[in-house]
Amino acid sequence: MRSSSPAKLFSGCKVTSGQDTPLEGVPREVETRLITSPAESHKSFHLERGSLSPRPCVFSRSSSRATRGKCLMGNSLRAAALLAFVVLSILVSLLISSVQQFGARISHFSNATLAGDEEEFASLRGALNSQLNERRKEIIPLLLFDDDDDNENGLSGESRHFSQRDEALESSLDYNLWNEITHGSRKAHMDEMGCDSLVDMQAVEILGSGYTKLVVKVNLAGGQPVALKLVNEKGIDMGKCVEDFKDLQGCRELVSYKLKKEIVLLQRLQHPNIIKLRGHCAGDARGQGGRGQEGGRVTVILEQGNPLQMIQLLQSPWEDRFRVCLDLVRLLHFLSQSPLGSVALLDFQPRQFVTVSGELKLTDLDDASAEETACKTDADCSLQFPHRNFTLPCSAQGVCEGLNEKMNIYNAYRYFFTYLLPHQAPPGLTHLVDHIMNSTGELKADINQTLEAFEHILLLYKSGLHLDNLPPSIIRDYTVMRGMGTSGNVEYRCWPSYSQQGCMLSVHSAREAAYICNSHSQCSSFSLSGHKTWTGRLLASFRSSFSHLVPDGTSEVYVKKAKAPETSTV
Repeated sequence: MRSSSPAKLFSGCKVTSGQDTPLEGVPREVETRLITSPAESHKSFHLERGSLSPRPCVFSRSSSRATRGKCLMGNSLRAAALLAFVVLSILVSLLISSVQQFGARISHFSNATLAGDEEEFASLRGALNSQLNERRKEIIPLLLFDDDDDNENGLSGESRHFSQRDEALESSLDYNLWNEITHGSRKAHMDEMGCDSLVDMQAVEILGSGYTKLVVKVNLAGGQPVALKLVNEKGIDMGKCVEDFKDLQGCRELVSYKLKKEIVLLQRLQHPNIIKLRGHCAGDARGQGGRGQEGGRVTVILEQGNPLQMIQLLQSPWEDRFRVCLDLVRLLHFLSQSPLGSVALLDFQPRQFVTVSGELKLTDLDDASAEETACKTDADCSLQFPHRNFTLPCSAQGVCEGLNEKMNIYNAYRYFFTYLLPHQAPPGLTHLVDHIMNSTGELKADINQTLEAFEHILLLYKSGLHLDNLPPSIIRDYTVMRGMGTSGNVEYRCWPSYSQQGCMLSVHSAREAAYICNSHSQCSSFSLSGHKTWTGRLLASFRSSFSHLVPDGTSEVYVKKAKAPETSTV
């Protein structure tokens, strides 16, 4: 027999058991009758078709020896087949019984494991929902500061502070306002661009990536450059959340709360030195509001800026460095009395800023906080920095007086003023710059006084009043040729310069340019063009010599007069 399986071996034979029921796991066409008692042990198996029972050999006197041998051999083969069938039937029965018992154990184990997994999943989901609710509560107060918006939504100013008795109202309000953010309603969608604006966009470069967010520069379909902020799927925050909660979409929603908070803050804190929100795309970009497979995704659309490069800025003219510091002080002044109250920048680093057309802008607001620090004594109001500690007064209202404001000022001093402000300051302004450095480094001035000091320096610098000590006659040493430019220039370099190929500096007037040219041993002439800096000051080009003059209606050339040779008397 070549066939090794019971189904093939006994195809066409119906073998019935004592209970006349089919055996589980064996083909139905094979049903076995097992010998269950010693009394039946002498009985042969009966097969309804193709019986294998041994039959007696009947011989006549004329039967040959060969015939008798064939008969006896046939009976032996039938007996061997019958024995093999009995053994195989018993083995099949034992195998089926074992499989049934094992299957029962597996089923019991699987059910227990499934129940355990469901219990663990429910626990993790509950913990994740708790985190989501906490993040949601952080955003709700930011939406409740606008009295006009509150009145439009039927909310009085008293609803900003909830008591335990208003718990149900708080819960309802929480979700109503949050849905406004998620679905892009009037309150949360005051911007111009949405998901449709991102169709056919072209990614240009990755501007930055962090624990939570990824910032990408893209060109929209019309060619307009914007910056997109989105959840960093490979970031540390996302990875840790998935590891803890085993829920990819839930973690994406949790991590995206920083982006959602930033959307709200950018809408509430609009200022020239805060990056402009151009729009946002929430949900799955198909209008499902976060209920599709891609739910939880949030993309913030911002105006395009250039990351602040401190090393490059250190090599820039003092005027540009002063502008960065001035913009920063104006921003901090706004944050000290913003619509949300006094706002502290908890992650105060140069990397949180960009420049747009030379103007400093804060681009990262997710770590901004409008919470005031509660206190009982002055000791609770400690500001600790790596090299300095300060103690502020605890007010009668039980909050640290001006702590957010002072924190911002000192961070501006140690990250910006120290590196950008004193170096190469104009001689007539150094004493005012030193005063700013001392007052901010010791926290002796508030933000109003600091801004006033900066604006005073700007006024003097733009008006040229700091140049009163320059002698008026200094310009008489130069011959002026108006409407002319120069060609064949022999340049020399100075630092810091607006031009890398030569010496180009900003000046208030030709008198200041003459003073600078006199202080440079290489200088023999300078030109003033119609180009101006952000303060309105003129750009002057200084050179050693030139070959000839050319007509130029926007330029003036000043050439040093040759000094008459000194004559000696005998």
